[in-house]
Amino acid sequence: MWTYMNTSFFLARPGIQYEEIAPWQEAGGTWRRLKVHFPAQIVTHSTEQTLYFDQQGLLKRHDYHMDISGGIGAAHYVSDIKKFSGIVFPMKHRIFGLQPDGHAAPEPLAVSIDIDQLVLF
Repeated sequence: MWTYMNTSFFLARPGIQYEEIAPWQEAGGTWRRLKVHFPAQIVTHSTEQTLYFDQQGLLKRHDYHMDISGGIGAAHYVSDIKKFSGIVFPMKHRIFGLQPDGHAAPEPLAVSIDIDQLVLF
């Protein structure tokens, strides 16, 4: 969960490399995409991931291939954005399989996470 809740903040860390790639059409809108390369010292699902942002700059989706599971692809959607101490966090996480064409598999829902409260220290 730590990685899921902090994904956007990682972009400001030293050693993170990223580049904007072609926009993506989904859910009736155009999402901007960043291909992100994480250094080895950040423990995450994979060193290369793709982040999708809406027109307001909010993270909507996060794709990765799980290194520990033979490279299985995941499309991780976030929603129900709420503010805590002025910082926005997604409270709902839905993770589906990732198809070869980059679309999320409609079924099955692999992971469902609902966060009821969040406390920042």
